[in-house]
Amino acid sequence: MSRLVRSATLSRYAEVARSVGLDPLPILAEVGLPRSCLDAEDNLISASAVCRLLEVSAAASGAEDFGLRMAESRQLSVLGPLGMAVRDSPTLRDALSAMVRYVALHSEALVLGVEERGGAFVIGMSLMAGYAGSMRQADEMVLGSLYRMLKELIGPGWRARRICFSHSAPRNLSSCLRVFGGAVDFGCDFNGIVCELKDMEAVPPAARPELARYAHAYLDSLAAHASPSMTEKVRRMVLSLLPTGHCSVERVAGQLGIDRRTLHRKLLQEDATFSDILDEVRVTLAVQYLGHSERSVSYVAVLLGFSMQSAFSRWFRGHFGCSPSAWRAEGAQPPGPVLPRPLLVANSG
Repeated sequence: MSRLVRSATLSRYAEVARSVGLDPLPILAEVGLPRSCLDAEDNLISASAVCRLLEVSAAASGAEDFGLRMAESRQLSVLGPLGMAVRDSPTLRDALSAMVRYVALHSEALVLGVEERGGAFVIGMSLMAGYAGSMRQADEMVLGSLYRMLKELIGPGWRARRICFSHSAPRNLSSCLRVFGGAVDFGCDFNGIVCELKDMEAVPPAARPELARYAHAYLDSLAAHASPSMTEKVRRMVLSLLPTGHCSVERVAGQLGIDRRTLHRKLLQEDATFSDILDEVRVTLAVQYLGHSERSVSYVAVLLGFSMQSAFSRWFRGHFGCSPSAWRAEGAQPPGPVLPRPLLVANSG
């Protein structure tokens, strides 16, 4: 599935590229993006190409913080109409609800979720760009942008409790400290921001709640013409439920507000089945999880929703022709499409 994002995602790309010694136009052409995407915010462009652009730019310039540099000046205005709904929400809780609900109008590749956990709330972020390479730069650009938007909503003195990245730490932490102000953890099981629970009731100083309903009405009209398929909804829900160990077809159907038979029928209409979707997601996540050598095979089994390592090993051998340990030792890569990475709480849309 080809996912699209608004070209506003590349706001300031040319300036950042030139600042690290790159000519942006040849790189745009290399990844198949038109020059016009730098001049118009509402053009729709390939999410996969954007991810590749960021990775190629970082590699060509040697700037491992390229994505963070892109994020440093981001404001809510980059979200277009969605930014208006977020800015004018009466509380941060309402602002995040609007962002989760409508984010697909800005980027079909970005999934956000919010979860409360004893005295804190976690904003989880996952990218579903269909890009086979590293996503480090895109992850850092998106999470850095989100952090700056939260500071814009709450105030410049606000700080998060923790910033979590699933990838390893960079050689130089100066850009992370500059953007996030500290408390950045790497090698986590998700990408996201952990905040104080009391912040959920913070009132954005620039909010005009009387205008928020007009922004919501406009976004609802747009969303009515861009509803995700049932296959996509199920895939997102599987991402959310797998680590809990309770990713059954009954649970997914219940989360979507329908019964099992209705879910089965709707998926068949799209030439899909729940078991196929579950397997597809597990195959891709297995590759990503096993790529981190610090994660034990038994822990990977848990993350993929298997109650026993032996069950995971049998499943893995059936799909890859070898054990997880052997696959990791050989550094193999399976064929097939790249699917989404994990998210704490998926937006079921």
